[in-house]
Amino acid sequence: MRIAHVAPLLESVPPRLYGGTERIVSYLTEGLVELGHDVTLFASGDTKTSAKLVPCRERALRLDPRPLKSETAAHLSMLSEVRKRAHDFDIIHFHLSHFLHFSFFEHMPERTVTTPHGRLDYVDLGPAYERFPRFPMISVSRSQSTGLANANWLTTIHHGLPTELYKPVFETSPGEPYLAFLGRMSRDKRPDRAIEIALRSGLKLKLAAKIGDDDRAYFREVVEPLVDGDRVDYVGEIEEDKKAEFLGNAAGLVFPIDWPEPFGLAVIEAMACGTPVIVWNSGAMPEIVDQGVTGFIVDSMEGAVASVPGMLRLDRRKVRAVFERRFSAERMTRDYVSAYARLIGASAEARAL
Repeated sequence: MRIAHVAPLLESVPPRLYGGTERIVSYLTEGLVELGHDVTLFASGDTKTSAKLVPCRERALRLDPRPLKSETAAHLSMLSEVRKRAHDFDIIHFHLSHFLHFSFFEHMPERTVTTPHGRLDYVDLGPAYERFPRFPMISVSRSQSTGLANANWLTTIHHGLPTELYKPVFETSPGEPYLAFLGRMSRDKRPDRAIEIALRSGLKLKLAAKIGDDDRAYFREVVEPLVDGDRVDYVGEIEEDKKAEFLGNAAGLVFPIDWPEPFGLAVIEAMACGTPVIVWNSGAMPEIVDQGVTGFIVDSMEGAVASVPGMLRLDRRKVRAVFERRFSAERMTRDYVSAYARLIGASAEARAL
């Protein structure tokens, strides 16, 4: 198949630091190339890929030091380039948020598919989608799709990671055990809850998180006063090559979200290391975590603290085995190939009528 992937321009593919969407785009495009498909990737110029790269901006937006940047203009320019080349592809797979591409491809929705990577319960998304109801969609979790229940959902495909990316750690480091927090330093992700869980459990906490412009005030006012550099340590936004050590040596990952998490990539990254998790019962978490096997799903602070001893006793080999069975990039890539084949078949059938 001739497949185009259109990535956001906020981060490179893969990202240097934080960037779950771009990381998944990278794993998927690399998997498709390995299977022999003709893959073209529209992304920022600092992208590294085995696919054919169409650089749509010199560098990714977030790490571009220039002060005056336009996210909207950059993406509109990219979409114009994709439309110019549209007939070179059997399928164009969009990973953009908020349907920015719909009006560009209204004449050919059946040759596109969209994977939204964020939440879908914004008040304006439903009315916008109703104007473009023919666009096929693939959700990253069943929970995510409920935010736009009447969309043209083709299927749900959970994220996956290359099995060789993280070497599982079945015996953590001999030093004092710690809990890990990985993600964004935002109110949605609730690092303050992670701190309380660790302190009440008598364990250290290491926070590795991106602080976005919108999150700086929250960090300064709520989180930073609780960081003492000893029991609670903020280690910054870690790069990919340091993530395996950070997660693998942790006694567990705490993921105490306070929003309808569309997927939660950090959870399966921990599982890939054999590290069990404690997650809040919100969004996709009941789909991702096998209760009492890979971790615990909780509804309250008391439940989280009470689950820590049980989490520490979980078999890390079983955690890794579940990851390999359910969340490999190979499985994810196969699932997308099947979805593309159904779309191409349906499109061909419609043209023959």
